[in-house]
Amino acid sequence: MLTGNITLAHGNGGRYMRELISEIFAHHLANPELDIDADAATIKLPKGKILFTTDGFIVQPLEFPGGNIGTLAVHGTCNDLAVSGADPLYLTLNAFIEEGFSFKQLDRLVESIAITAKECGVKIVAGDTKVLPRGEGSGVYFATAGIGVCQSEISIKMSNIKLGDHILVSGPVGDHGVAVMLAREAFGMRGDLRSDAANVLPLTKAVRQHPGLHFMRDPTRGGVVTVCHEIALATGFQINLHQPSIPVREPVEAVCEILGYDPLYLACEGRVVAVVDSSVADEILTLWKNLPEGKMAADIGTINEGISRVQMKTELGGTRILEELEDDPLPRIC
Repeated sequence: MLTGNITLAHGNGGRYMRELISEIFAHHLANPELDIDADAATIKLPKGKILFTTDGFIVQPLEFPGGNIGTLAVHGTCNDLAVSGADPLYLTLNAFIEEGFSFKQLDRLVESIAITAKECGVKIVAGDTKVLPRGEGSGVYFATAGIGVCQSEISIKMSNIKLGDHILVSGPVGDHGVAVMLAREAFGMRGDLRSDAANVLPLTKAVRQHPGLHFMRDPTRGGVVTVCHEIALATGFQINLHQPSIPVREPVEAVCEILGYDPLYLACEGRVVAVVDSSVADEILTLWKNLPEGKMAADIGTINEGISRVQMKTELGGTRILEELEDDPLPRIC
């Protein structure tokens, strides 16, 4: 087991780098596709439409209640494939490690990547490691790419959305954003709230073959409101949300009220927003509610004619326009 901290020599391609890769990355992530004497992995893909995605992760702090930057990298990449209708199969992993970062913490993060990948049913098949000089990073950054296969003939895209459709969310919003914020202790507040970071494939598999499903998206940076703005801009329709219907945990609501945040703009990492035909909204909602991951799923709004914008009927009966996000309320969140 390596001890101490990363040095620039661990990125120079020599013995130290070989030891780093062998004793940490290959130790936890080894599989037949990764363990080959070549610069590219050979992978096997089943029949179907191939989906490909890429992502980067710079969260601070690196570890937080409910997850860490490693679990987030796996979940985030797999979820992008899942909400597009695919079964995630393969990931690549690039690590950008700052000089002085501890081997102990790196080993812990890579181990969590291996465990999460196994839980999600994906394999890490390729990767790369770079070491940044001290002061040019924040411990470690991860960059990923993901490949999945979609075997359904049903297409899940914004152009399917039509007037009268309903907007569903699979669970409470804002958990991840508030959990990471509290872990920073930047406001002198503490709580036991955990990130919702999780694999959303069970949720997407339950509904992706349903002909009434029109679109899905995971509401990460910018939260639910940002997804709604993307829909409004792409379709020209008005999005009407219903505040009393939107699930928000009491601790999240309390923290947001104290600090002036809006949970609808905060990142989720284990939720799905779906747009569905009005005639099957209750049916799809029930499919989610029957799953452990979807017990608090809710119908939160509709697609309407009118000015292309996002607005919300408040608990007091008024209407509030939800502007598009400009300032970053919580940077370094994913």
